Amino acid sequence: MEILDLFEEGKVYEVLLVTKSNVTPIGIVRRGNNIYFKLFWGKSFREIKEHPFGVIQITQDVELLIKAALNIPIDAEFENTKVIPLKRIKNLSWVEGKIEFEEDEIEDELGKSKVLKCKFVPLYGKIIPAITKPLSRADYVLLEMTVYLTRLFVATRRHKVDVAQKLYSKIWQGYQEYKRLGGKSEFAEKIMGLALISVRWNS
Repeated sequence: MEILDLFEEGKVYEVLLVTKSNVTPIGIVRRGNNIYFKLFWGKSFREIKEHPFGVIQITQDVELLIKAALNIPIDAEFENTKVIPLKRIKNLSWVEGKIEFEEDEIEDELGKSKVLKCKFVPLYGKIIPAITKPLSRADYVLLEMTVYLTRLFVATRRHKVDVAQKLYSKIWQGYQEYKRLGGKSEFAEKIMGLALISVRWNS
């Protein structure tokens, strides 16, 4: 499948995963003709167990990835896929496929968590020509801040005070770096505000 050539084997890519009624960012790795990823407990986790299909969509819109991560409504038009019973985001390159999964449990600094180990078997895909702006170093920093924020939410829910403080510190350092690199997105302020609320609530 031509679109798979966009993914170099063994390299981690940040993409969007569309399930029955949810959109979430995931990190994927291509191995051979299949794509692998992990999902932690949440809406997409539950939907895949009930309806094992998905659409992987490619975007360079960092704010779109952040909105999906923070469950902020996405202003996008959806349309039917070609071979599976799902919708996809219009005007983004996509791969649709079936998902084979194994439920497992992992343990890290946040404690034990349920995880779905997924094998995505591509069935159909298409590259959509688009004019995209180049990603800046600030964009990557903003994305990392979002990842730390989602982990901070888990740490505060589980009352992991030390872990929460470390994650807040990483977000604050990221915020300083983002500003230094010329970042101007309102999401930087939003992420810092949410991080401050979470760490205060946990203290």
